[in-house]
Amino acid sequence: MALPMLPGNSVNRNLGKEKFHKSQHFDYCNGVSMLVGAEKPGIGGEALPGQSARRNCSLLPRGEDSAAPSWVAFDKQVLCFDAYFQESVAQSREETYRVRKCKIYFYLEDDTIQVVEPELKNSGLPQGTLIHRHRIPLPAPNDDQFYNLHHFNIDQEIVLYSRTFVITACDAFTCNFLRKVGVRVRPPAATPTDPYSKLRQELEESMKPLRPYERLDTLKQFLDHDRNVLRFYCFWDDTQSMFGDPRELLLHYFLADDTIEIREVIYPNSGRDAVPKFLKRGKLPKHSPIPKRQPGEITNHTVLNVFGPMGQGGRYILDSLKTGAVQEEFYKDCDLTIGGVVNVWGRRVIVCDCDDFTKEYYRSKYGIEDFTPVQFKAPSPTKVARQVPPYTGFGSEEDSLCSCQGLLPKPPQKDFRKLMEKDRQGLESNVLRFMGKMQSDSPVNKERTFIISFYLSDDTITMFEPTQRNSGVIGGKFLERSRVKKPGQELFKSEMSEYYKAQDLYVGATLIINNQPFQLVECDEYALNYMEQHSEEFPMANIGTILSKLKSIPDEKHKEIKQFLALSDPSNTGFIPYESFRSLLADAHAGLSEHETMTLARSYAAREQAEPDVGIMLAIAQDHLRRKHFESFSDMLRAFTHEDRDRLSVNV
Repeated sequence: MALPMLPGNSVNRNLGKEKFHKSQHFDYCNGVSMLVGAEKPGIGGEALPGQSARRNCSLLPRGEDSAAPSWVAFDKQVLCFDAYFQESVAQSREETYRVRKCKIYFYLEDDTIQVVEPELKNSGLPQGTLIHRHRIPLPAPNDDQFYNLHHFNIDQEIVLYSRTFVITACDAFTCNFLRKVGVRVRPPAATPTDPYSKLRQELEESMKPLRPYERLDTLKQFLDHDRNVLRFYCFWDDTQSMFGDPRELLLHYFLADDTIEIREVIYPNSGRDAVPKFLKRGKLPKHSPIPKRQPGEITNHTVLNVFGPMGQGGRYILDSLKTGAVQEEFYKDCDLTIGGVVNVWGRRVIVCDCDDFTKEYYRSKYGIEDFTPVQFKAPSPTKVARQVPPYTGFGSEEDSLCSCQGLLPKPPQKDFRKLMEKDRQGLESNVLRFMGKMQSDSPVNKERTFIISFYLSDDTITMFEPTQRNSGVIGGKFLERSRVKKPGQELFKSEMSEYYKAQDLYVGATLIINNQPFQLVECDEYALNYMEQHSEEFPMANIGTILSKLKSIPDEKHKEIKQFLALSDPSNTGFIPYESFRSLLADAHAGLSEHETMTLARSYAAREQAEPDVGIMLAIAQDHLRRKHFESFSDMLRAFTHEDRDRLSVNV
């Protein structure tokens, strides 16, 4: 065994040490430089034998199995103590001292303290935050140290800046936290009463009457029903007076204060002045006109003279029975019913109808369900249809119609909303394209094909004929973009002509354009998808309508259909070709068009996704790179390597 004090076995205390500076004689406390004194540490700031290092943070541990600092572990955790302090009053006859209650908040994250005094009404003292939040030093001679958690407990005095606070109680969280850290919490202590505050309270109670007046609290009604108004449509028959006529009125009942306002419905050119109101807002008495009352005869309270003369020395009490009080009844919401009569200062006003809010209010509060209106005026005469002259043949029909609607002719208005919704938006072209063939007896015209485009934004149609070699027909634009009228309509008539719409175009339909019939034989994928997505607008693409037609097939055909399906699918795979499916529906006589057959087949078709051809993709990419004269292959390889995080690249 090697001896520890022999050469080579001595302990070097400076191993691993990095700080060798000499400690300062001065340090900062609360921003003030002060002499350290006997607590000056040694070389590198290490404590000398017998010294204890001063803590600059919370004394509490960070937490069990947690490496978070104290300002994270104890974030938003505050201890709350109830305390008081006595303050001497020298220049006052009413009091010699006062007891001021306050709250002491101890923040666990950084051992900071805040003292707040609750504000009292008419105290005359500057209350609120007495000590702002910061670390408070201990009283001298330990003013180089700060208050921590172990300095606080119930029924204990603490000195904060020469002011002695006595802690009397704490909240439940503070009590539980102190017990967890090992502090024995004392029972709550009593707070002494303030003599002057007690005197003030006795004076305030002596000024309150022993029998208070009845309180008329209308604030709750105002807050619950503010801006809630019941509207009634009323009628007043004023035909008995000279130059009188029936009058239509609007009665508004304000639920906030039970007041009524009446306005008159004055139509244009009625010969009456548009007065602001028929009856200004106020409470409407039931029995009017009422007799005039003397001042003080109508009051909210009744007072009885017990004994004594008028003036000083008399005794009065409040009459809760209101003996001899004049009672005056006003209209309430329960008095207004449809068909009832309201006495508006001698005028009989009949309540005929009300709005939806009023109906819901009476339905929820009073359970009334019958709101049958009272007919008080003759039904308005039917409007005579305006006679429009027939079309003259000059210009368009819409332009000619606008010239008949006013002295200053205006151009016809287009459907701007439809134009904005159905116009081209990115990849959405909103154009339905069909392939049509000309129906003619000429063998040359039978082979001609046309691309018919229907624009959903304005219901216009264009036709284009692709060029065919050795056909003898020059292709190109066949029809300028315009709306096409339906055949069989008279030219010179008063009614507007009907034009082809999007619902009239489908596979199998026949269009007559410029007296020449065209049959639609195909359409592109976009048209099929659009019509299926908007099946409520296109009945030919509505699968529900198609299935309802199939249900009309008689039962005798069911056996034949099963035999045909078995013959078309000998391998029992569950799939048959489209041509067989099309011939089956044609023989079933279900009344389906070609477009409906295609929609049904597309709905139940088995769609197989083809695998992408990597060779074609590489050829296209190389062609684009060659056209752009691309040479930054190193950057492209670096980008591909960054994107291929799973290392799934294939060497091609």
